[in-house]
Parts: sequence; structure tokens; C-alpha cells
Amino acid sequence: MATAPITTPSTATTAPTRSYAGPMVLMTTLFFLFGAVTNFNGVLMPYLKDVCQLSDFQSSLIPFAFFAAYFLMSLPAGWALNRIGYQRGIVVGLLVMASGALLFVPAAETRAFSLFLGGLSLLGAGITLLQVAANPYVSVLGPARQAASRISIVGVANGLGGTLSPLVGGLLLFGSTELLKKQLAALPISQRLAQEADLVRMPYVGLACFLTALALLFFVVRLPKLESIPVDEETDQADAALLAGRHSALDFRHLVLGVGAIFVYVGVEVGLGDFMIRYGQSQNIAQLSPFTQVLVQKLNAITDYGRFLIGQKPLPIDTAHGFTAAVGAVMAASYWFGLMVGRIVGIPLLRRYPDRPMLVGVCAMGAVLVTASIFTQGETALWLIVLCGLCNSIMWPVIFPLAIKGLGPFTKQGSSYLIMAIVGGALLPLLMGWLATHGGGLRVAFVVPALCYLYLLFYALRGYRVR
Repeated sequence: MATAPITTPSTATTAPTRSYAGPMVLMTTLFFLFGAVTNFNGVLMPYLKDVCQLSDFQSSLIPFAFFAAYFLMSLPAGWALNRIGYQRGIVVGLLVMASGALLFVPAAETRAFSLFLGGLSLLGAGITLLQVAANPYVSVLGPARQAASRISIVGVANGLGGTLSPLVGGLLLFGSTELLKKQLAALPISQRLAQEADLVRMPYVGLACFLTALALLFFVVRLPKLESIPVDEETDQADAALLAGRHSALDFRHLVLGVGAIFVYVGVEVGLGDFMIRYGQSQNIAQLSPFTQVLVQKLNAITDYGRFLIGQKPLPIDTAHGFTAAVGAVMAASYWFGLMVGRIVGIPLLRRYPDRPMLVGVCAMGAVLVTASIFTQGETALWLIVLCGLCNSIMWPVIFPLAIKGLGPFTKQGSSYLIMAIVGGALLPLLMGWLATHGGGLRVAFVVPALCYLYLLFYALRGYRVR
């Protein structure tokens, strides 16, 4: 799966200094799109459960159909990028996503769940191709010492898209006025479901149009090729020495260990967020602290204003009777918000300080926080998990560049393995759920993220080394 080397000695010594601000803006737009499309599934899942009259198990196929593409399509995506290059790969990925979005039109007309799953699979396949292309491209699009900072920037865009998408989706799919709800409720169930299904058509038609326009933009714009991006001559010569006798990305030990690091990192990030509410319920919190009560009420006031704008009545959250699912939703939002804030703060920090020692610090802190939470009771245990969002914020921006460092012509192949490892976000939460059910409760289940943080700490201390 070899291709032309990323750099050559001649380009390293003669290429002029140039600005990559324009390409970075386009890459940031892509990562905003990743977060928006992915997190929209959180709204789509309960929506299709009602429209298609699904069981809980059937509705769980929605995220499965989307995330399975990361595992199934990562290696084919790496092969495709070797043949057509990064820029054309991005164009193809956007068009594949557009075709998946358009599949929602016949799916909405027929309420055929299989068509919805097909559209989600195509969206996931397109995003996989884009991820395999965009992550290494951003990593090398400028000075190597600022790679983690650049990935943090696009990570903030990803988090912003993931934050806004459920809000917009909720307003589009669930934000109908009381009058419209009464009108739909008065119809026979088949007509009601047909009209509700029609609501999903326009968001995905709009998405398809945006994706097509973005693909056209990437087709006509001139992005710098990786082969033309200059590096210093010493780095280039060192990479050439590293490539001697290598026949695959898997011949690099630090890449193999990096795949494991991405696998457990994504699993930890998703697992802690998904189990936040259930973990809080297991604490039997009868009385919330004044700080938590104020936080919940302030955030709920913001959502009540949104309900007012769409003609709905406010929905107060009861904080006088301890922990509830609504309170847990605020805690989960605080966890994801902390992750996004950490990425924003990490941008200047990663430019100023070495990235690997920072990775050591956050991995060690994550292990301490989860372990302390396991041996702590009540609201304190929950807030310790919320703070893990800050620890997770810089892991992807640091681990990804470390894992593909020195791969040369195997960079695209290595990137595809790393993107494939995102499947950890599906598998490790399943392991946590199994342990919670059959292994002694949620405290036992949270041993899994604690062990994952220890592995990440090992990678930050030793596993990253290029040998």
C-alpha cells in the first residue's frame, strides 16, 4: 500500500515558507460537519423509533449502522486515498455523504426503516473517508511542532457542530407548536406517522445540497499537496532512515500501540458520557448541593427561552428531591462542554508547551479521577467523572500526530487504522454495560475506563516512541 513519500530532501531545502490559513479554514469546516452529522443521530434515534414503530433493540441499529462504517470502511478508504489522493478523496467522501442524505427522501415517503439504515450507512462511509483524509492532512499542514494545536482547532469545530446539531435537530423534529401536535394527534395513526416522517425530509435534503456545494468547492480549489509541504532536512533524512525495511504501517510499533490508544480513548470518552445519568442514579443522591441546583436552574432557563421561541411552555426541573434524569442530562452536558472548553484552552497551550508531557498529565489525572470516583459516594463521585471531560480534550490532538509520525508513504494506511479504532466507542461501552448488569454494578463497570487511562498513560510515557 505504498505511495510516493510525503517529503523529499529537495523540497525540504528549496520550498518557500507559505501560509496554510485557507486550507485550514476548509478543514475546519469539514470537522464541524463531522460533529454535526454524527450527533444528529442522537435526535434521529428516538424520532425514528416513533415514526417507524420500532422496538428499543431495532432503534439501536441506528448508531450501529452509522459507526460500523468506521470499522468496515477505514482500510478501503486508505486504499482509495493511495489511488486518488487526499483532495479527490475528500470530494468523493462528500458526494457519498450527499447520496446517503438523499436516501432519506424515499425513506421518509415509505417509512422503510431499511432505507433509513442505508442512508445512515452511506453517511458513515463518507465520513470515514473524510476522516482518513482530513486527520493526517491537518496533522502535516504546517510546522510539525504545532500539529497537536492544529488538530485541537478542528476539534473545537467538531465539538461546536456536535453541540449545535442536536439543538437544531430537536427544534426541527420535536419543536412543533402545541396546535400542530394536536392536529397530528387527531389524525389516524398511519397518517400521523406519514406526516411526522415527512419532517425529516427537508433537513437531509438541505444537508445533501450543502454537501454537494462543499464537494464542488473542494474540487475547484487548489489545496497544497502533502508532497509539497516543506519539512526540515534533518527530519526528512530521519524519516528516510526509519522507512528502511518497512513494508506496512503495521511494521511501526508506535502506530500499532497508537491504534490501541485511539481505541481506548474513544471508548472512554463515549462510555463516560453515555453512562453519566445511570451512574448518577446509582449514587442515590437525595439532596443536591447548592452549586448543582443553581447550575441546573440556570441552564434550564436557557432551554426554557428556546421553548418560548418555538411556542412551547417552560419545563421546570425539580432540584429539591435529589438527582433525577433531567439533572443527569445537565451533568452530561457539562461533561461534553468541559471537553470542548478543554480543546479551546489547549490550542494556545499546545503551541507553547510540548504536547507529550501534557498528554502524560491528563492521562494520569483521568486515571486518578475515575479511581477516586469509584471509591467515593454521592454527588462528588459524579462530578469527578464530569471533570474527565477536561482530561479527554487534548488526547486525540496529541495521540494522532504521535501515532503517524515518521510513517512516510504509509501515512494514509496508518491513518485508516487509527480511524478504524474509533469502533472502540461502540465496543467499550458495551463491555461497561455487560459488567454493570452481570459483573457487580456500575462501580465495577467504571474500572474499565480507569484501566483505559492507565494504557493511555503507558502510551504517553513509552508507547509513542518511534523505533
